[in-house]
Amino acid sequence: MTDSLFLSLAALEAGLPHILQSPKNDGPVVMICRRPRVDAREVLKEGTLDLILGLRGDSWKPRGNHHTPDGSADPDKQLTVMNSRVVALIAQQKERWSLAGDQIFVDLDLSFDNLPEGSRLRVGSALIEVTPPPHNGCKKFAARFGVEATEFISRPQGKRLRMRGLNAKVVEPGVFRVGDFARIV
Repeated sequence: MTDSLFLSLAALEAGLPHILQSPKNDGPVVMICRRPRVDAREVLKEGTLDLILGLRGDSWKPRGNHHTPDGSADPDKQLTVMNSRVVALIAQQKERWSLAGDQIFVDLDLSFDNLPEGSRLRVGSALIEVTPPPHNGCKKFAARFGVEATEFISRPQGKRLRMRGLNAKVVEPGVFRVGDFARIV
């Protein structure tokens, strides 16, 4: 990555008003991305959400989680959802959105005020539920989008708005497509 792809903190802050205008009740799915293996990405037009596997074809389940006692996948981190306005600002190019590592990108207010833990979203014919664990920026995020982008999403306001996204789990399996609306139920 070249530094020209990384925005300054001032440039990121200038994009905040647009992020704050995200729809509150329902917004379109702008991108679906699965991770078939570590550091691999497949952008999809349609995805299938499964109670056991999460997004079918994604490596969440087989990859597991080194934070669980037995190394198994954390059911409260089955899916990650990110605001498309945030990733558009941080990534600068749509081809780079998938580097964030999230599976579902929506134009929707993901803030704690708008979607508290336990909130449910209808996505296509599937239903997902917001889970408690925070979704935070990591070393990979900083390497891909810059230290200032990581700082921007990690500030108190960024955390309240869930600019890094949120964790969710599937509660009703189903199919969803780019262009479908994620609707708060």
